[in-house]
Amino acid sequence: MGMIRLLAAPIRSIVRFPLFQLAFVVGIILLLQAADDSSAFGRIFNALDKLVDTTVRLCSELFDVKSFTRSGLTAGLMIGYVYLACLLILFLMRVVTRALLDLIGWSNAFGLRNTIARERGVAAYRAWVPLERIRPVDISQQRWEEAFAWPPNNRPPYPPLAQRILRELMSYAIVIAAAVVLLQVFTPFPVLTWLGKLTGILISGH
Repeated sequence: MGMIRLLAAPIRSIVRFPLFQLAFVVGIILLLQAADDSSAFGRIFNALDKLVDTTVRLCSELFDVKSFTRSGLTAGLMIGYVYLACLLILFLMRVVTRALLDLIGWSNAFGLRNTIARERGVAAYRAWVPLERIRPVDISQQRWEEAFAWPPNNRPPYPPLAQRILRELMSYAIVIAAAVVLLQVFTPFPVLTWLGKLTGILISGH
């Protein structure tokens, strides 16, 4: 596992580079566009093209869209949609890979339980060290860990997943609302007006 991580490190650094991600997304778009309309890739591109066209027409109802703006919106939206789709696919792959590794470690398939446990033990130790550094000398390590790392009732010391998701959504909503107000007040972009028009369009259905 360590050797695999060592070999994969330079590949991961290249994949995380923004220009590489942009080139990769543009390459996917060109590949889909060059495919035959009757093929699976061709149907995917046609659906993507319709989605982008619908979004551009929706934007044209909110503000004046001329030729330069239309071309920029078309390219930007197509890249953005493909990028989001790639992120979703990577997220699902990560979830499936994590579940597969859990199953392999639990069942000791291919004799990899010790290797997987050692890797995760190293990661857990690295995460635990900062907590241990601030432990007072008069508190035992067991009491410290039970209070802040893993309580004795076997419940993790953080809120449930639904509560954490709700908090994240609320924080994002507050940040977005503040950004919208700042754009409305200090820039020539009437974002609140656009949102009002968008709400009216969505309510009326056309």
